[in-house]
Amino acid sequence: MNENKKTIGFVAVAVVLLVLAFIFSPKKITPDAFLDQGEAFFPDFTDPNQATTMEVVTFDKETGSAYPFKVSFQGGKWIIPSHHNYPADAKDRLAQTAAGVIDIKKDDFRTDNVADHERCGIIDPLDESVTTLAGRGKRVTIKGQNDVVLADFIIGNKVEGREGFRFVRLPDQKRVYAVRMNIDISTKFADWIDTDLLKINQDDVNKIVLKDYSIDERTMSIDLRDNLELTLKDSVWKADNMRKNEMVDTLMMKELLATLDNLNIVGIRPKPENLARSLMNPDNNQSITMPDQMSLQNKGFYFTRQGQLYSNEGELQVYTKQGVVYYLRFGEVVFGSGLAVTAGTESGQGKSGSSENRYLFIAADFDENNISLIKDKETGQNTVNEANVRFADWFYVIPSSSFEKLHLNRRDLVVKTEA
Repeated sequence: MNENKKTIGFVAVAVVLLVLAFIFSPKKITPDAFLDQGEAFFPDFTDPNQATTMEVVTFDKETGSAYPFKVSFQGGKWIIPSHHNYPADAKDRLAQTAAGVIDIKKDDFRTDNVADHERCGIIDPLDESVTTLAGRGKRVTIKGQNDVVLADFIIGNKVEGREGFRFVRLPDQKRVYAVRMNIDISTKFADWIDTDLLKINQDDVNKIVLKDYSIDERTMSIDLRDNLELTLKDSVWKADNMRKNEMVDTLMMKELLATLDNLNIVGIRPKPENLARSLMNPDNNQSITMPDQMSLQNKGFYFTRQGQLYSNEGELQVYTKQGVVYYLRFGEVVFGSGLAVTAGTESGQGKSGSSENRYLFIAADFDENNISLIKDKETGQNTVNEANVRFADWFYVIPSSSFEKLHLNRRDLVVKTEA
């Protein structure tokens, strides 16, 4: 009996010890900060085609200002609101960017200490309550129909020792994550537009006229120094008034044609509305106002008393087999970088250490005397109409490298033949 009591006592003690061990044994504790690790940042954003607007805000430490770049679908077309609503070729790029955003996940929790935000480069560029200029990130906001926010996040510095990872934070949260990112979120103007300005094929060009002149800005008179006419005949380029021992420089001609074929822009400026309407409907004889004239002159373009448009760096006329004639007029120098060039903002302007570009005024016309086939007449006229719709609203900015290859004269293109 005593043995049974002892056994029962031992069992009771063992049960008590087991219960106590269960109660007081250490547990694996998972902090709340780690609970969402591996989850998608924006679980409700699943279709990249939902995206109709993307705004990317960057911060310039030198000026202490935030700069937005925005692409949006409005009025049935893609535009760039941050660049005077210039037309954008954005649908595919925005869908690709949106798809990349959908895929990002909260890979690794790093910190929820606000003091770490500067080091991670994750401070909101729009946050005016923070005085520091350092540590500002890039804020990306994607919206759908009716301005519904699909994604809104801040991209910070690269994560040291982890290739392809960036620090990421949601604007209304303190938590910072290390996130694997493979997204091309470009704020370059050229990445979002159709950069093929003239849309011509160099093989279609059969005549080029280079007008070398200067303008007396006081009297608005023109001093025509030379008028070089280059014509393609039997696959050979000839120049007017060429001597027997002269020829057109083949390499220079190829470079000129290649530049025309690939001419791209680095910036735009809107033309005054009255001027744009006048260019769209030249038969309306709409008068050019003084503010319109000042806008032109500030960029190096002038109307004579006879109503003819000239530019202070001469012009280039390009004729195609379809009867299309492009008029390229070269204006003033455009100094600056960044938005100062692409959109004309004051930021980045100035001559010191700045890139040099040129204003370009483009128009098109139809010359039925230059068509190679009768069937090209309708094609050529349609091309002219479409081109002038495209050109009417804008002054363009081209890189100086393109200007130098186009702004040529007889000495550049006509050389002596070998003896």
